[in-house]
Amino acid sequence: MADLVFYEKPGCVGNGMQKSLLQRQGIRFEVRDLLSQSWSAASLRPFFLDMPVADWFNSSAPRVKSGEIAILKLSETEALEMMIGDPILIRRPLLELGSIRQSGFVAGPVLDALGVTLDETENLQDCPMDTTEQICEAPG
Repeated sequence: MADLVFYEKPGCVGNGMQKSLLQRQGIRFEVRDLLSQSWSAASLRPFFLDMPVADWFNSSAPRVKSGEIAILKLSETEALEMMIGDPILIRRPLLELGSIRQSGFVAGPVLDALGVTLDETENLQDCPMDTTEQICEAPG
């Protein structure tokens, strides 16, 4: 079985739904706390592949949603510094399969390598609790 590492925010409803889908498809994985991980620019950057910097961010994070952070104007360095200082900003989950990485629960190199089938009518990326951010996005 695959050695998938699934970085989540503990208690996140969306991450719970994503893990459930992986389990239903017979994929084993190790869960790690995205918020308590000791990130560096070098360890975090590979998850974002060739995505635009704005897509690196969790669109449900309060500071992003409120417009406090102008994600369209940030450089890679600025974005990584912000995310290292406040991991709730990171688009999740982060998925790691050997040397393959990806951010977000969408078609991409990790899910493709695992043969994960996503239902195009089901959005497993966005927070289903978007109206109650304190449940999904509050630190801790």
